[in-house]
Parts: sequence; structure tokens; C-alpha cells
Amino acid sequence: MSIDFRQLCELLSAIAQTDITELSLKNEEFELMVRKGATIVPSEPIIKSTETTEIATPTAITPVVLPQTPSQPPPPPTRDKKWVEITSPMVGTFYRASAPDEPAFVEINDRISKNQTVCIIEAMKLMNEIEAEVSGQVMEIAVENGEPVEYGQTLMWIDPD
Repeated sequence: MSIDFRQLCELLSAIAQTDITELSLKNEEFELMVRKGATIVPSEPIIKSTETTEIATPTAITPVVLPQTPSQPPPPPTRDKKWVEITSPMVGTFYRASAPDEPAFVEINDRISKNQTVCIIEAMKLMNEIEAEVSGQVMEIAVENGEPVEYGQTLMWIDPD
């Protein structure tokens, strides 16, 4: 497998536009591991190659870990004290729809009724429908689709009727 810098950039750009979170390419001469959303401090080079490319590169690339500059976390959205949270009853994966090609159960500003399904939590290959315990308006969805959630984690905020 031969890959040059331009091809690598195109590959990374294409991966960034998909839901792929991890990709590994490997053969006798080349190894590439890409993970989205993970902070990794490798103990060995990330890219290993014994082949020559169009770009003059050292035979072994040693990753440089730059110090993280402290950033200000975004201010939390202002929540009314009467808002009710919908929390995860289990550890699992949060899904806003019943299937990738289906519309979301709810959107921000939707009016919902008590016992209406608002999302799904997948746990151990079982899809668990999460129902609203109150009627009202969806004010905030606190979790991204496909994100892992913990027991008791806030999934949504509802302004009750």
C-alpha cells in the first residue's frame, strides 16, 4: 500500500465527514490508526512506514504532544428552575430515533405528552424506549445521538405544562 501526504489528507477529510469513529489500515509496510474524539498519548510512533513517499519524511515519526491550553468551558444554557430533567435509567448508548434513517422522536421546542417515547437507550444489544414522565415542551437535548450515557445522566430538559 502506497500513500502520499495528499491522499492521507483526503482520507482524513472524508473520515471527518462520516460517523466513522475508528479506522485502522495495516500491511507489512504501513500502519495507520485514526480515532475521532479520543485523546491518545502514544508510547510509540502513530505512523510507521518502511516505504518512501513523495514527501521527505523521517523513517520513524515521533509524535509531539503539545500542552493543552486551558480553555473556558462554554457557559451552561440557562435553565428555568421549573424545568424537569429526563435522565437515563441505565448505562448504554443514546439514540434520538428508532433507526438511522428514521426521524428523531423529539426535537427542541416539540410539545410532548406524558408516557411519550422521547429516545432509546441501547444496553447489551437491547433497545429500551425512554418515555417522558411529564407533559410539556422539550427545551434542551443534552446528549448527542450515538453518545454513551451513564446511569442518572441528564438526557433532556422539559418545561412542564
